[in-house]
Amino acid sequence: MRTSGGSFGVLVFELAGWGWRGAGLPQVVSQGCKSCRPQDVQFFTTMNECHYDKRMDFFYNRSNTDTADEWTGTKLLIVLCVGTFFCLFIFFSNSLVIAAVIKNRKFHFPFYYLLANLAAADFFAGIAYVFLMFNTGPVSKTLTVNRWFLRQGLLDSSLTASLTNLLVIAVERHMSIMRMRIHSNLTKKRVTLLILLVWAIAIFMGAVPTLGWNCLCDISTCSSLAPIYSRSYLIFWTVSNLVAFFIMVVVYLRIYMYVKRKTNVLSPHVSGSISRRRTPMKLMKTVMTVLGAFVVCWTPGLVVLLLDGLNCTQCGVQHVKRWFLLLALLNSVMNPIIYSYKDEDMYSTMKKMICCFCQENSPERRPSRVPSTVLSRSDTGSQYIEDSVSQSTVCNKSSSS
Repeated sequence: MRTSGGSFGVLVFELAGWGWRGAGLPQVVSQGCKSCRPQDVQFFTTMNECHYDKRMDFFYNRSNTDTADEWTGTKLLIVLCVGTFFCLFIFFSNSLVIAAVIKNRKFHFPFYYLLANLAAADFFAGIAYVFLMFNTGPVSKTLTVNRWFLRQGLLDSSLTASLTNLLVIAVERHMSIMRMRIHSNLTKKRVTLLILLVWAIAIFMGAVPTLGWNCLCDISTCSSLAPIYSRSYLIFWTVSNLVAFFIMVVVYLRIYMYVKRKTNVLSPHVSGSISRRRTPMKLMKTVMTVLGAFVVCWTPGLVVLLLDGLNCTQCGVQHVKRWFLLLALLNSVMNPIIYSYKDEDMYSTMKKMICCFCQENSPERRPSRVPSTVLSRSDTGSQYIEDSVSQSTVCNKSSSS
Protein backbone atom coordinates (compact mmCIF):
# COMPACT_ATOMS: atom_id res chain seq x y z
CA MET A 1 0.00 0.00 0.00
CA ARG A 2 1.49 3.37 -1.08
CA THR A 3 0.46 6.99 -1.15
CA SER A 4 1.45 9.73 -3.58
CA GLY A 5 4.83 11.30 -2.89
CA GLY A 6 6.00 8.25 -0.93
CA SER A 7 5.13 9.83 2.42
CA PHE A 8 3.49 6.60 3.61
CA GLY A 9 6.80 4.78 3.13
CA VAL A 10 8.65 7.58 4.90
CA LEU A 11 6.30 7.23 7.85
CA VAL A 12 6.85 3.45 8.03
CA PHE A 13 10.64 3.65 7.87
CA GLU A 14 10.91 6.51 10.34
CA LEU A 15 8.59 4.70 12.77
CA ALA A 16 10.76 1.59 12.40
CA GLY A 17 13.84 3.66 13.13
CA TRP A 18 12.26 4.87 16.37
CA GLY A 19 11.49 1.29 17.37
CA TRP A 20 7.72 1.71 17.21
CA ARG A 21 5.70 -1.29 18.43
CA GLY A 22 2.15 0.10 18.30
CA ALA A 23 2.20 2.25 21.44
CA GLY A 24 3.26 5.86 21.78
CA LEU A 25 2.45 6.65 18.12
CA PRO A 26 1.66 10.36 18.56
CA GLN A 27 4.99 10.94 20.33
CA VAL A 28 6.94 9.10 17.61
CA VAL A 29 5.19 10.98 14.84
CA SER A 30 5.67 14.38 16.47
CA GLN A 31 9.38 13.77 17.14
CA GLY A 32 10.59 11.66 14.23
CA CYS A 33 8.37 11.99 11.17
CA LYS A 34 8.97 15.41 9.65
CA SER A 35 7.93 14.68 6.06
CA CYS A 36 4.67 12.83 6.65
CA ARG A 37 1.33 14.09 5.41
CA PRO A 38 -1.44 14.70 8.04
CA GLN A 39 -3.78 12.14 6.43
CA ASP A 40 -1.16 9.39 6.79
CA VAL A 41 -0.70 10.14 10.46
CA GLN A 42 -4.50 10.22 10.90
CA PHE A 43 -4.76 6.80 9.23
CA PHE A 44 -2.39 5.16 11.72
CA THR A 45 -3.87 7.03 14.69
CA THR A 46 -7.45 5.99 13.88
CA MET A 47 -6.45 2.39 13.19
CA ASN A 48 -4.87 1.98 16.64
CA GLU A 49 -7.17 4.18 18.70
CA CYS A 50 -9.30 2.52 21.38
CA HIS A 51 -12.43 4.18 22.70
CA TYR A 52 -12.65 2.91 26.27
CA ASP A 53 -13.27 6.42 27.59
CA LYS A 54 -16.22 7.18 25.30
CA ARG A 55 -19.83 7.10 26.36
CA MET A 56 -22.35 5.01 24.51
CA ASP A 57 -23.77 7.95 22.54
CA PHE A 58 -20.57 7.88 20.47
CA PHE A 59 -21.21 4.26 19.40
CA TYR A 60 -24.99 4.64 18.98
CA ASN A 61 -24.49 7.64 16.70
CA ARG A 62 -22.01 5.67 14.58
CA SER A 63 -24.41 2.72 14.29
CA ASN A 64 -27.33 5.02 13.35
CA THR A 65 -29.39 3.60 16.22
CA ASP A 66 -32.14 5.98 17.29
CA THR A 67 -32.94 4.93 20.84
CA ALA A 68 -34.95 8.00 21.78
CA ASP A 69 -37.74 7.68 19.20
CA GLU A 70 -38.28 3.98 19.84
CA TRP A 71 -38.46 4.08 23.64
CA THR A 72 -40.59 7.10 24.51
CA GLY A 73 -44.28 7.79 25.01
CA THR A 74 -46.91 5.07 24.95
CA LYS A 75 -44.62 2.34 23.62
CA LEU A 76 -42.15 2.85 26.43
CA LEU A 77 -44.95 2.79 29.03
CA ILE A 78 -46.41 -0.44 27.63
CA VAL A 79 -43.04 -2.15 27.48
CA LEU A 80 -42.14 -1.08 31.03
CA CYS A 81 -45.52 -2.15 32.46
CA VAL A 82 -45.44 -5.56 30.77
CA GLY A 83 -41.79 -6.03 31.68
CA THR A 84 -42.41 -5.10 35.32
CA PHE A 85 -45.32 -7.54 35.62
CA PHE A 86 -43.30 -10.31 34.01
CA CYS A 87 -40.31 -9.70 36.29
CA LEU A 88 -42.43 -9.74 39.45
CA PHE A 89 -44.05 -12.99 38.35
CA ILE A 90 -40.62 -14.44 37.51
CA PHE A 91 -39.28 -13.64 40.99
CA PHE A 92 -42.33 -15.06 42.78
CA SER A 93 -42.94 -18.20 40.72
CA ASN A 94 -39.33 -19.32 40.38
CA SER A 95 -38.71 -18.72 44.08
CA LEU A 96 -41.71 -20.94 44.71
CA VAL A 97 -40.25 -23.68 42.50
CA ILE A 98 -36.91 -23.57 44.32
CA ALA A 99 -38.64 -23.62 47.71
CA ALA A 100 -40.81 -26.56 46.63
CA VAL A 101 -37.77 -28.62 45.63
CA ILE A 102 -36.09 -27.85 48.95
CA LYS A 103 -39.18 -28.55 51.05
CA ASN A 104 -40.65 -31.67 49.46
CA ARG A 105 -38.55 -34.82 49.97
CA LYS A 106 -40.01 -36.33 46.81
CA PHE A 107 -37.94 -33.80 44.87
CA HIS A 108 -34.60 -34.64 46.52
CA PHE A 109 -33.23 -36.24 43.36
CA PRO A 110 -30.75 -35.03 40.68
CA PHE A 111 -33.43 -34.21 38.11
CA TYR A 112 -35.30 -31.88 40.45
CA TYR A 113 -32.10 -30.28 41.74
CA LEU A 114 -31.24 -29.39 38.15
CA LEU A 115 -34.80 -28.22 37.59
CA ALA A 116 -34.41 -25.92 40.60
CA ASN A 117 -31.17 -24.64 39.09
CA LEU A 118 -33.05 -23.88 35.88
CA ALA A 119 -35.53 -21.91 37.98
CA ALA A 120 -32.56 -20.08 39.52
CA ALA A 121 -31.38 -19.23 36.00
CA ASP A 122 -34.83 -17.81 35.24
CA PHE A 123 -34.70 -15.82 38.49
CA PHE A 124 -31.32 -14.47 37.39
CA ALA A 125 -32.86 -13.58 34.02
CA GLY A 126 -35.45 -11.52 35.89
CA ILE A 127 -32.64 -9.59 37.60
CA ALA A 128 -31.00 -9.02 34.20
CA TYR A 129 -34.23 -7.65 32.74
CA VAL A 130 -34.80 -5.32 35.70
CA PHE A 131 -31.28 -3.94 35.23
CA LEU A 132 -32.01 -3.59 31.51
CA MET A 133 -35.23 -1.66 32.11
CA PHE A 134 -33.40 0.94 34.20
CA ASN A 135 -30.59 1.24 31.63
CA THR A 136 -32.37 1.26 28.29
CA GLY A 137 -34.05 3.69 25.93
CA PRO A 138 -32.69 7.26 26.05
CA VAL A 139 -30.61 6.26 29.09
CA SER A 140 -28.60 3.88 26.89
CA LYS A 141 -26.66 6.74 25.31
CA THR A 142 -25.56 8.07 28.68
CA LEU A 143 -24.05 4.76 29.84
CA THR A 144 -20.35 4.17 30.17
CA VAL A 145 -18.77 1.32 28.24
CA ASN A 146 -18.34 -0.79 31.39
CA ARG A 147 -21.97 -0.32 32.48
CA TRP A 148 -23.20 -1.29 29.02
CA PHE A 149 -20.99 -4.38 29.11
CA LEU A 150 -22.56 -5.26 32.49
CA ARG A 151 -26.08 -4.79 31.09
CA GLN A 152 -25.50 -7.10 28.14
CA GLY A 153 -23.34 -9.52 30.10
CA LEU A 154 -26.20 -10.23 32.51
CA LEU A 155 -28.51 -11.09 29.61
CA ASP A 156 -25.91 -13.26 27.91
CA SER A 157 -25.14 -15.08 31.16
CA SER A 158 -28.82 -15.79 31.83
CA LEU A 159 -29.25 -17.33 28.37
CA THR A 160 -26.08 -19.40 28.75
CA ALA A 161 -27.13 -20.60 32.22
CA SER A 162 -30.50 -21.83 30.92
CA LEU A 163 -28.99 -23.42 27.83
CA THR A 164 -26.17 -25.17 29.71
CA ASN A 165 -28.59 -26.36 32.38
CA LEU A 166 -30.83 -27.93 29.75
CA LEU A 167 -27.78 -29.71 28.33
CA VAL A 168 -26.93 -31.06 31.79
CA ILE A 169 -30.54 -32.20 32.27
CA ALA A 170 -30.25 -34.02 28.93
CA VAL A 171 -27.19 -35.87 30.23
CA GLU A 172 -28.97 -36.75 33.48
CA ARG A 173 -32.06 -37.98 31.63
CA HIS A 174 -29.90 -40.07 29.29
CA MET A 175 -28.13 -41.70 32.25
CA SER A 176 -31.40 -42.63 33.91
CA ILE A 177 -33.37 -43.59 30.81
CA MET A 178 -30.70 -45.93 29.45
CA ARG A 179 -31.02 -47.87 32.72
CA MET A 180 -34.82 -47.51 32.70
CA ARG A 181 -34.79 -45.74 36.03
CA ILE A 182 -36.86 -42.78 37.15
CA HIS A 183 -33.80 -40.98 38.51
CA SER A 184 -30.09 -41.25 37.84
CA ASN A 185 -27.55 -42.36 40.44
CA LEU A 186 -25.68 -39.05 40.46
CA THR A 187 -24.54 -38.15 43.96
CA LYS A 188 -25.30 -34.80 45.53
CA LYS A 189 -21.63 -33.89 45.27
CA ARG A 190 -21.61 -34.48 41.52
CA VAL A 191 -24.85 -32.58 41.05
CA THR A 192 -23.39 -29.67 43.00
CA LEU A 193 -20.29 -29.71 40.81
CA LEU A 194 -22.46 -29.74 37.69
CA ILE A 195 -24.45 -26.77 38.95
CA LEU A 196 -21.24 -24.86 39.72
CA LEU A 197 -19.96 -25.73 36.24
CA VAL A 198 -23.15 -24.37 34.68
CA TRP A 199 -22.72 -21.00 36.39
CA ALA A 200 -18.98 -20.86 35.68
CA ILE A 201 -19.65 -21.31 31.95
CA ALA A 202 -22.49 -18.76 32.07
CA ILE A 203 -20.35 -16.11 33.78
CA PHE A 204 -17.43 -16.72 31.41
CA MET A 205 -19.57 -16.46 28.27
CA GLY A 206 -21.19 -13.28 29.57
CA ALA A 207 -17.73 -11.78 30.17
CA VAL A 208 -16.16 -12.71 26.80
CA PRO A 209 -16.84 -9.31 25.14
CA THR A 210 -15.49 -7.51 28.21
CA LEU A 211 -12.33 -9.61 28.07
CA GLY A 212 -11.50 -8.35 24.59
CA TRP A 213 -13.81 -9.69 21.88
CA ASN A 214 -15.36 -6.30 21.12
CA CYS A 215 -14.97 -3.46 18.64
CA LEU A 216 -13.70 -0.69 20.91
CA CYS A 217 -10.38 -0.65 19.06
CA ASP A 218 -11.86 -1.29 15.61
CA ILE A 219 -15.13 0.59 15.37
CA SER A 220 -15.57 -0.33 11.71
CA THR A 221 -16.57 -3.85 12.82
CA CYS A 222 -19.21 -2.73 15.36
CA SER A 223 -22.72 -4.13 15.03
CA SER A 224 -25.97 -2.17 15.01
CA LEU A 225 -28.01 -3.81 17.78
CA ALA A 226 -25.00 -4.09 20.09
CA PRO A 227 -22.89 -1.04 19.18
CA ILE A 228 -19.72 -2.17 21.00
CA TYR A 229 -19.96 -5.87 20.10
CA SER A 230 -18.04 -6.88 17.00
CA ARG A 231 -20.05 -8.53 14.26
CA SER A 232 -17.76 -11.57 14.37
CA TYR A 233 -18.68 -12.14 18.02
CA LEU A 234 -22.40 -11.89 17.26
CA ILE A 235 -22.02 -14.48 14.51
CA PHE A 236 -20.11 -16.81 16.84
CA TRP A 237 -22.58 -16.27 19.69
CA THR A 238 -25.75 -16.83 17.67
CA VAL A 239 -24.49 -19.73 15.55
CA SER A 240 -23.17 -21.60 18.60
CA ASN A 241 -26.49 -21.17 20.41
CA LEU A 242 -28.58 -22.16 17.40
CA VAL A 243 -26.43 -25.25 16.87
CA ALA A 244 -26.83 -26.13 20.56
CA PHE A 245 -30.61 -25.73 20.16
CA PHE A 246 -30.63 -28.13 17.22
CA ILE A 247 -28.47 -30.71 19.01
CA MET A 248 -30.65 -30.59 22.13
CA VAL A 249 -33.85 -31.02 20.14
CA VAL A 250 -32.41 -34.06 18.34
CA VAL A 251 -31.09 -35.61 21.59
CA TYR A 252 -34.34 -35.08 23.49
CA LEU A 253 -36.40 -36.47 20.63
CA ARG A 254 -34.24 -39.60 20.54
CA ILE A 255 -34.55 -40.05 24.31
CA TYR A 256 -38.30 -39.45 24.17
CA MET A 257 -38.81 -42.02 21.42
CA TYR A 258 -36.63 -44.52 23.28
CA VAL A 259 -38.59 -44.04 26.51
CA LYS A 260 -41.91 -44.34 24.71
CA ARG A 261 -40.87 -47.53 22.93
CA LYS A 262 -39.44 -49.16 26.06
CA THR A 263 -42.43 -48.17 28.16
CA ASN A 264 -44.86 -49.73 25.70
CA VAL A 265 -42.80 -52.93 25.51
CA LEU A 266 -42.13 -53.39 29.23
CA SER A 267 -45.36 -52.01 30.66
CA PRO A 268 -47.35 -55.30 30.55
CA HIS A 269 -44.45 -57.22 32.15
CA VAL A 270 -43.46 -54.77 34.89
CA SER A 271 -45.09 -54.89 38.29
CA GLY A 272 -46.04 -51.70 40.10
CA SER A 273 -48.61 -49.00 39.83
CA ILE A 274 -49.49 -47.41 36.52
CA SER A 275 -48.40 -43.99 37.75
CA ARG A 276 -44.95 -45.31 38.64
CA ARG A 277 -44.50 -46.91 35.23
CA ARG A 278 -45.52 -43.68 33.51
CA THR A 279 -43.24 -41.45 35.59
CA PRO A 280 -40.22 -41.53 33.21
CA MET A 281 -42.47 -40.52 30.34
CA LYS A 282 -44.05 -37.74 32.41
CA LEU A 283 -40.63 -36.33 33.30
CA MET A 284 -39.56 -36.46 29.66
CA LYS A 285 -42.73 -34.65 28.57
CA THR A 286 -42.03 -31.94 31.14
CA VAL A 287 -38.46 -31.45 29.91
CA MET A 288 -39.54 -31.56 26.26
CA THR A 289 -42.13 -28.86 26.89
CA VAL A 290 -39.55 -26.68 28.69
CA LEU A 291 -37.09 -27.17 25.83
CA GLY A 292 -39.73 -26.37 23.21
CA ALA A 293 -40.70 -23.14 24.97
CA PHE A 294 -37.02 -22.21 25.31
CA VAL A 295 -36.32 -22.70 21.60
CA VAL A 296 -39.47 -20.87 20.48
CA CYS A 297 -38.84 -17.87 22.74
CA TRP A 298 -35.12 -17.43 22.07
CA THR A 299 -34.71 -18.41 18.40
CA PRO A 300 -36.26 -15.25 16.84
CA GLY A 301 -33.97 -12.97 18.86
CA LEU A 302 -30.91 -15.03 17.97
CA VAL A 303 -31.82 -14.94 14.28
CA VAL A 304 -32.10 -11.13 14.46
CA LEU A 305 -28.67 -10.93 16.11
CA LEU A 306 -27.25 -13.22 13.42
CA LEU A 307 -28.63 -10.97 10.67
CA ASP A 308 -27.08 -7.99 12.41
CA GLY A 309 -23.77 -9.84 12.66
CA LEU A 310 -23.93 -10.51 8.93
CA ASN A 311 -24.40 -6.74 8.43
CA CYS A 312 -27.84 -7.07 6.86
CA THR A 313 -28.77 -3.38 6.53
CA GLN A 314 -32.08 -4.09 4.77
CA CYS A 315 -33.46 -6.54 7.36
CA GLY A 316 -35.00 -3.92 9.69
CA VAL A 317 -33.59 -5.49 12.84
CA GLN A 318 -34.06 -2.27 14.82
CA HIS A 319 -37.85 -2.43 14.45
CA VAL A 320 -38.32 -5.86 16.05
CA LYS A 321 -35.57 -6.03 18.66
CA ARG A 322 -37.63 -5.01 21.71
CA TRP A 323 -40.55 -7.35 20.90
CA PHE A 324 -38.22 -10.32 20.54
CA LEU A 325 -36.61 -9.30 23.82
CA LEU A 326 -40.02 -9.47 25.50
CA LEU A 327 -40.55 -12.87 23.89
CA ALA A 328 -37.29 -14.07 25.45
CA LEU A 329 -38.45 -12.68 28.79
CA LEU A 330 -41.69 -14.63 28.39
CA ASN A 331 -39.70 -17.87 28.51
CA SER A 332 -38.77 -17.28 32.16
CA VAL A 333 -42.47 -16.67 32.86
CA MET A 334 -43.60 -19.86 31.15
CA ASN A 335 -41.25 -22.34 32.83
CA PRO A 336 -42.83 -22.31 36.35
CA ILE A 337 -46.25 -22.68 34.73
CA ILE A 338 -45.00 -25.69 32.78
CA TYR A 339 -43.54 -27.27 35.94
CA SER A 340 -46.79 -26.96 37.85
CA TYR A 341 -49.00 -28.01 34.93
CA LYS A 342 -46.99 -31.06 33.90
CA ASP A 343 -45.98 -32.29 37.37
CA GLU A 344 -48.83 -33.02 39.78
CA ASP A 345 -46.52 -33.28 42.79
CA MET A 346 -44.97 -29.91 41.98
CA TYR A 347 -48.40 -28.34 41.58
CA SER A 348 -49.61 -29.82 44.86
CA THR A 349 -46.53 -28.66 46.77
CA MET A 350 -46.68 -25.14 45.36
CA LYS A 351 -50.40 -24.92 46.10
CA LYS A 352 -49.87 -26.02 49.72
CA MET A 353 -47.11 -23.46 50.19
CA ILE A 354 -49.29 -20.65 48.86
CA CYS A 355 -52.25 -21.73 50.99
CA CYS A 356 -50.10 -21.98 54.11
CA PHE A 357 -48.63 -18.55 53.48
CA CYS A 358 -52.08 -17.02 53.01
CA GLN A 359 -53.46 -18.73 56.15
CA GLU A 360 -50.54 -17.68 58.32
CA ASN A 361 -50.94 -14.06 57.26
CA SER A 362 -54.75 -14.02 57.60
CA PRO A 363 -55.96 -12.43 60.89
CA GLU A 364 -59.25 -14.37 60.74
CA ARG A 365 -57.64 -17.76 60.19
CA ARG A 366 -58.20 -19.25 63.65
CA PRO A 367 -61.73 -17.93 64.40
CA SER A 368 -62.95 -19.12 61.01
CA ARG A 369 -61.64 -22.66 61.49
CA VAL A 370 -62.44 -23.46 65.11
CA PRO A 371 -66.27 -23.29 64.98
CA SER A 372 -66.53 -25.51 61.92
CA THR A 373 -64.13 -28.04 63.41
CA VAL A 374 -65.90 -28.05 66.79
CA LEU A 375 -69.31 -28.55 65.22
CA SER A 376 -68.13 -31.35 63.01
CA ARG A 377 -66.20 -33.11 65.81
CA SER A 378 -68.31 -32.24 68.84
CA ASP A 379 -68.83 -35.85 69.77
CA THR A 380 -65.23 -36.91 69.52
CA GLY A 381 -62.94 -34.61 71.44
CA SER A 382 -59.82 -36.63 70.77
CA GLN A 383 -60.47 -36.58 67.06
CA TYR A 384 -60.93 -32.78 67.20
CA ILE A 385 -57.55 -32.35 68.90
CA GLU A 386 -55.89 -34.59 66.32
CA ASP A 387 -57.42 -32.68 63.40
CA SER A 388 -56.48 -29.32 64.92
CA VAL A 389 -52.86 -30.37 65.33
CA SER A 390 -52.69 -31.77 61.80
CA GLN A 391 -54.16 -28.59 60.34
CA SER A 392 -51.82 -26.34 62.26
CA THR A 393 -48.77 -28.31 61.11
CA VAL A 394 -49.77 -28.98 57.49
CA CYS A 395 -47.19 -26.49 56.19
CA ASN A 396 -44.37 -28.19 58.06
CA LYS A 397 -45.42 -31.68 57.03
CA SER A 398 -45.80 -30.90 53.36
CA SER A 399 -42.11 -31.59 52.91
CA SER A 400 -42.65 -35.26 53.59
CA SER A 401 -45.89 -35.63 51.65
